[in-house]
Amino acid sequence: MIKHIVLYTLKEGVDKDQAVAIIKESLEPLVGVIPGLTHMEIRRAYQGGMDYALYSEFESREALAAYAGHPAHQEAKTHFWHFLDTRCCADYEF
Repeated sequence: MIKHIVLYTLKEGVDKDQAVAIIKESLEPLVGVIPGLTHMEIRRAYQGGMDYALYSEFESREALAAYAGHPAHQEAKTHFWHFLDTRCCADYEF
């Protein structure tokens, strides 16, 4: 199993609460749609200099790699990609 954790900042001038709600509504429903994606949650961060955190779990490294290019993930990103500024990611096995 793989845990995938990503921290993001949003662009200047973006309504952060609204943007995180859109991101959450776009990505969390992908559980059960994308093979190997078993859990996902997106929450607004309240400290640490980042605006929101994405936490997800995958059955394998291969499932995580397939998620990135999956058509459902690519379509979901069109709803919020323009909000994003910086990204920091860590993946590990458990």
